Amino acid sequence: MIAWIFPTVNIMNYQKRFKYWITLIILSISVCSTVLFFQICSLYERVKAKDWAALEDTVSVIASTPAILLSGTIILNVITGFLYRKRTVGVEN
Repeated sequence: MIAWIFPTVNIMNYQKRFKYWITLIILSISVCSTVLFFQICSLYERVKAKDWAALEDTVSVIASTPAILLSGTIILNVITGFLYRKRTVGVEN
């Protein structure tokens, strides 16, 4: 959820001429990547331990959670990028 907080802060601070928006976009993508990495490591450990029952019980969550996290992070960061892109170029609404 931290990956979604950074772009939300950017969007909420749009009118205040927030100058660290690109840093928060990078942090958001980094946090999302880190979470996905640890989820893959967790899956690997379960396979390595041959814990098939745990894998069967959690496979739907393991498949859907990263998709939701990744798509939400991308959508929020794209919205932030479009909002601040106009400011960077110097065109205001």
